[in-house]
Amino acid sequence: MPLRCAVNLPTSVMFARPSSIPYFVVFTTTPRSPALAQEIAADATISVSLLRQVNVTKQSASLPTPPSTPSSASEEFDVLRNRLLKCIGRGVQSVVRTGKVHKKPPGLQDKPLPPLPNETFSETITLQNRIWNGFSKRPRLQFDGKGHPSLESYAALPDGLHKNKIPVPKDILPCVDWAGLSVKTAYAVSVEVPVMAEHPTATWEAMQDGSIFYRRQQLYTVSGKLPTLSDYIVAGCKHGGPIGHSRSALALSVKALILALLAVMRDNSKLIAIGPGRAATSLTKSQIQLYSPAGEGLSLLSWDQVRIICFGWTGDERLVVLNEEGVYRLYDLQGDYEQHSLGNEAAELGLVDARIHDNGLVAMTGALSLLEVKGWEGGRPLTLASPGLNEPPHVWSVIPPDVNISRHVEVLLSVDSTILSVDNLEVVDQRISRGPFTHISPSPNGKALALLTFSGLLWAVSTDFQRSMAEFDTNTIHQAEGPVRQVEWCGNDAILVTWDTLVVLVGPYGDTLKFPHSGPTFAVTEPDGVRIIGPDVCDMVQKVPKSSMSIFRPGSTTPSAILYTAWESFTQRLPKADESIRSIRPDLAAAVNECIDAAGQEWEPYWQRRLLNAAKFGRGFLDLYNPTDFITMGQALKVLNAVRFYEIGIPMTYSQYIYASPSQLVKRLTFRNLHLLALRISSFLSLKPDPVLKHWATAKILRSRPTTTGTGKDAELSGDDEVCKMIVQKFEQLGGSDVSYADIAKKAWEAGRSGLATKLLDHETRASDQVPLLLTMKEDRLALEKAVDSGDTDLVYHVLLHLHKRLTLGDFFRLIESGGAKLASASRLLEVYAREQNREMLRDFYYSDDRWVESAVLSLGEASRLKDQNSRLSAVKAAQKFFSDDKDRAFEAKMMDESVRLLTFQQQLEKESDGKVEFFGTSINETIRLCILNGLSKRADKVKSDFKVPDKRFWYLKLHALTTLGDFEALEAFSKSKRSPIGYEAFVRHLVDTGHAREAVTYVPRCDGPKRAEMYVLCGEWRLAGNTCKERGNKKGLE
Repeated sequence: MPLRCAVNLPTSVMFARPSSIPYFVVFTTTPRSPALAQEIAADATISVSLLRQVNVTKQSASLPTPPSTPSSASEEFDVLRNRLLKCIGRGVQSVVRTGKVHKKPPGLQDKPLPPLPNETFSETITLQNRIWNGFSKRPRLQFDGKGHPSLESYAALPDGLHKNKIPVPKDILPCVDWAGLSVKTAYAVSVEVPVMAEHPTATWEAMQDGSIFYRRQQLYTVSGKLPTLSDYIVAGCKHGGPIGHSRSALALSVKALILALLAVMRDNSKLIAIGPGRAATSLTKSQIQLYSPAGEGLSLLSWDQVRIICFGWTGDERLVVLNEEGVYRLYDLQGDYEQHSLGNEAAELGLVDARIHDNGLVAMTGALSLLEVKGWEGGRPLTLASPGLNEPPHVWSVIPPDVNISRHVEVLLSVDSTILSVDNLEVVDQRISRGPFTHISPSPNGKALALLTFSGLLWAVSTDFQRSMAEFDTNTIHQAEGPVRQVEWCGNDAILVTWDTLVVLVGPYGDTLKFPHSGPTFAVTEPDGVRIIGPDVCDMVQKVPKSSMSIFRPGSTTPSAILYTAWESFTQRLPKADESIRSIRPDLAAAVNECIDAAGQEWEPYWQRRLLNAAKFGRGFLDLYNPTDFITMGQALKVLNAVRFYEIGIPMTYSQYIYASPSQLVKRLTFRNLHLLALRISSFLSLKPDPVLKHWATAKILRSRPTTTGTGKDAELSGDDEVCKMIVQKFEQLGGSDVSYADIAKKAWEAGRSGLATKLLDHETRASDQVPLLLTMKEDRLALEKAVDSGDTDLVYHVLLHLHKRLTLGDFFRLIESGGAKLASASRLLEVYAREQNREMLRDFYYSDDRWVESAVLSLGEASRLKDQNSRLSAVKAAQKFFSDDKDRAFEAKMMDESVRLLTFQQQLEKESDGKVEFFGTSINETIRLCILNGLSKRADKVKSDFKVPDKRFWYLKLHALTTLGDFEALEAFSKSKRSPIGYEAFVRHLVDTGHAREAVTYVPRCDGPKRAEMYVLCGEWRLAGNTCKERGNKKGLE
């Protein structure tokens, strides 16, 4: 590289411990190249390390002499030393004490220093390491006031400057140089400049007479990281996902395959763990190893069930493993799984094969019927139409419902020389005679099929078998050895055929491209290409995008190519840049857009940056241009370059990134426990960090281990406070406002950390999320208190009914009663509910709480609704007992006693009247009235005397009753029985009101004198009224 670097350190070589060492690094290109300097300043990596070297040699005869204190030191060191001396001086006091003299223990007297080792020893340790990206500044000349520096001096300045300082650790060892021992501290500065990426067209290969190009992009180097793929069953995940390996059956003859298939699969299909530096040997238990496309091991899964039939990947990067009994598991990349079953039919018949796609699977039973599973929620499998097979098909495949025109899964079976298409309604024989086939591969868009016959003919046909697209004889490939391993699609335009050491890409018109490998390969079809994992490299083969071909194709004269050339001329300060821009001015906006799109299609950041710079250059000549696409592309490329790094290992293209959405990429990173990267991408793209924080908190809880303090009953789990505090601080810091603490608390409870779950729930703001989990955790009191504090009556009722159902009645009431004022509202709500829905529970609640008055009122309320006389009487007696238990309710108890006596007497009255008159339940007044009406005057008198009815009330009752009967003679006799306590005016008025004015006249003379004239007037006797006024001399009355 035409590059020179220099490092400058301060002149002083002595530094105090709590200080820092400044430095700066510069670089210069030789000869000077502005373009190269710009690339280096942006892409260079500066690494600064602080090293400590310790050397121990053979011990000398004499002891080492400590070095003298330096006469001069740095100003900072002197200040610290003076402060230390002052502190020591203030702390020393002259104190004379008498008492016991403490002697050294015998074992500590005259203890010798440890001897130096006799053997030589050397060690170099990196104390600190700092890495920076790029040279952020450019050197400047200082202006001394005498004149501006010359242009030559400016031109002689370095092209880039990095200035910083590294702190000195507090516990660093001092530098010593003794006989036999030396300790040295040194700097190590390195500048790494990435080599310029090769031109994009270097990996292009032409097809169809140079009109179409395909490129082979090397993604990762996997040499020595993967085992021999031909010895294993391999399943690859789309969109740059991982791959999984399991052991396959080996070295079987064609004749013995069918006879010995079951035994061989049971003996040789046991999964083994493979990895760098490990031999692929059989293990005692079945295992599945997961790798990233970069060859890095992700996870090792153990299998503890019967023989595996098939395994594959879902659309959300979960591994599906299906066994012969119809049980399948969905593993995530951390080894956790969900288990489901295909039902009794699959368990009884057994499974012989299956095909797994992104959103479901299709399994073939032992009876050669087909079962479909839609989604991964564990739903019930559906039976497809019966194909009527007598023997297993030669090969079969499925077209997923999301790409099928019918939106239902379609199964393709190679039977004899034809193909059967099976869906949930019917079986269609396609009536072709080119079979049988060894491989059936649908295209990513579901519109075409790639079929390979036993004779080696590759046939591309539409999925409805109405249009033949291409044919190719694979026997013409002379370098191919052995049978065809895979037939996969490269996008939707070309077909990839693989052998043991050769990969051939077949174009639409029979053109081929050959990619030799040193060993077996495995291909994964992608929507925009095909990913090939070989023994040495992981490649991506795809059709060159239109935008890239428009810019980089040799001799291209498109506006985008001219714009890119103009930008290169501008960076080299050539005058033709302006002329090129003028020539494409009408199409400049389209050229800018094409450069932006081409940047997204490139893999190397070097060419991405150049294409975006070209687009930015062209955008400067446009008056009105929306920069949204430019900004979005820059953000997308920064994210893609981060996840393509080999330690992450997600080689996702820009098209896949747009198809899957950024949030899906963040979800994939989260499931890999790459929370920091997922959070940074979420922040960078302005996405909500809530899903990442939730998963991080769950992983933090599962990984943390609580510590036990105390023994026996006093033992407690500590560490919950620290984990809870860490989670809450992270949520508050990163703004996880939509994250439910209840979900995280549930995970903690499932992990056995009930204390941590309770602490996390204290930070949950939504009571509707808090309370259900608290009930599940059997934190009954806390759940009820949270429900009451929320003010949601429905939630309180939910808790009360749940507790009433789960707890015993005594525990339930005791929980509410012990709550005091906090649960007072819950107690009232329980009363309201029980009064309307469950009075028996209300009675028990009052009784358990010694609430005698409420119990008595409840009994009276029940008595008022009862029809049976004995039951009502018992209820009133119960009320009387409840009132009598309360010392402050003596009056109420007495009233209940009289009520019981009255009801008993009323029962006797009904018996005396042979049930013709209904006395029971009436009041005392009504009882007296009914007795009088029915000729039971003595009984009426008895009621009066027994219940101490006042005379006035009794006279009124008898007056009204006799008037109702019309027994005026009895009324007259009653009025003369003794002096009326209510007077006789009441007689007159009542008789007049009831229409008996004539009978009322007889009672007027008994009224008071001043009232007689008025009473006569009421009776309509005006003459008698006048005589009365005349007799009394009432002239005013006469007027």
